[in-house]
Amino acid sequence: MQKIKYPQPETWESLCQRPVLPAPDLMDLVKQIFDDVKLNGDFAIKKYTSLFDGAVIDNFKVSESEINTAIGLVPEELKQAIQLAKGNIEKFHAAQKENPQVIETTVGVECWRESRAIEKIGIYIPGGSAPLFSTVLMLGIPAQIAGCKEIIMCTPPDADGNVNPAILCAANLVGVTAIYKIGGIQSVAAMAIGTVTIPKVYKIFGPGNQYVAAAKQYAQNYNVATDLPAGPSEVLVIADATCNPEFVAADLLSQAEHGADSQVVLLSDNETVINSVCNAIAIQAEKLSRKNIVKECLANSKAILLKDTDGCINFSNSYAPEHLIIASEKAETYINSITNAGSVFLGNYSCESAGDYASGTNHTLPTNGFAKNFSGVSLDSFVKKITFQKISEKGLQNIGPAIELMADAEQLDAHKNAVTIRLKSLANV
Repeated sequence: MQKIKYPQPETWESLCQRPVLPAPDLMDLVKQIFDDVKLNGDFAIKKYTSLFDGAVIDNFKVSESEINTAIGLVPEELKQAIQLAKGNIEKFHAAQKENPQVIETTVGVECWRESRAIEKIGIYIPGGSAPLFSTVLMLGIPAQIAGCKEIIMCTPPDADGNVNPAILCAANLVGVTAIYKIGGIQSVAAMAIGTVTIPKVYKIFGPGNQYVAAAKQYAQNYNVATDLPAGPSEVLVIADATCNPEFVAADLLSQAEHGADSQVVLLSDNETVINSVCNAIAIQAEKLSRKNIVKECLANSKAILLKDTDGCINFSNSYAPEHLIIASEKAETYINSITNAGSVFLGNYSCESAGDYASGTNHTLPTNGFAKNFSGVSLDSFVKKITFQKISEKGLQNIGPAIELMADAEQLDAHKNAVTIRLKSLANV
């Protein structure tokens, strides 16, 4: 990690820049694949699956027998762990349901709002060397609670055309209605456009690399919504003298292993803490199976010494991390000062891994500074809010004259007349 001492505030913006892997003509590639899928449908999907995933697949849809076989391959202990996580995630998201509340804004004028599930949603689940079955829980469970009728899932196959058994097991557990062995840009294009095999959806969820993030952005050209800008993972840790340096090192490494384009940032007002954490990182990294990826990530990561904890909080708010860990015995005293973060972990025992898997909060979070204006995925992400109003005769008499005046001032005569004609009918009763 690069060590930086007491950077001036005017340099913070540059220090908050995330690493970007070389991706020449990224949007050109996305457009090319979308255009191909629109023109050639399943044939284009097969072509890109062979090209990018090295898998030749005739039938993309995962069969019931494949799911049953996969369930049998998942160790019982892992199934129990998944069930524990499922229970906690369900509790947290079910509590987010809202009951309609009728508000009488004026006598005779009632307004309220009700939630309706998004009927067709698409879920993208990264596969490869880190098959994120936990993300199936994080997206499938709130979709199920919300009442989404169709939950379509795409995930990349291995070279043999198979999907990780734990992913299929989790998908079956949370009620995913159809699973397709497709990854990358082409999967997002398929869900955004629709093919003979893969249905078009109304909203696409899920994390991914720069290619998937760009594809989700482009999908909006096809009137498909997306959850949030979710690219490479990141964590920022604020650690003071009361932290455990080995814990902090472990937290930083847990995010560094996601990919070379991920980023981890350590902030402290104590240089001894920074040195201790960096030493612990060096020791722990050597024992990791993905240490080569970790080392690439650490080359793009920073340990920054600031004057005090308030300065650390201010820097963090500028960075707007996906995950923020406050490794301090006084962590809760800083809650009100945190304005920009996807998910916050308070204290020395609140490891970010808990949020990734089993504490109950959602781990699909905004990255790359988008925590300044986006929330993480929640139950609300899977519903639309529809407003209702009911106006009685008395209610229209109460607000009608104001509507007439406002419509007249905007020179919208038809708007005014829609009220006037009703008021006249009431006057003649």
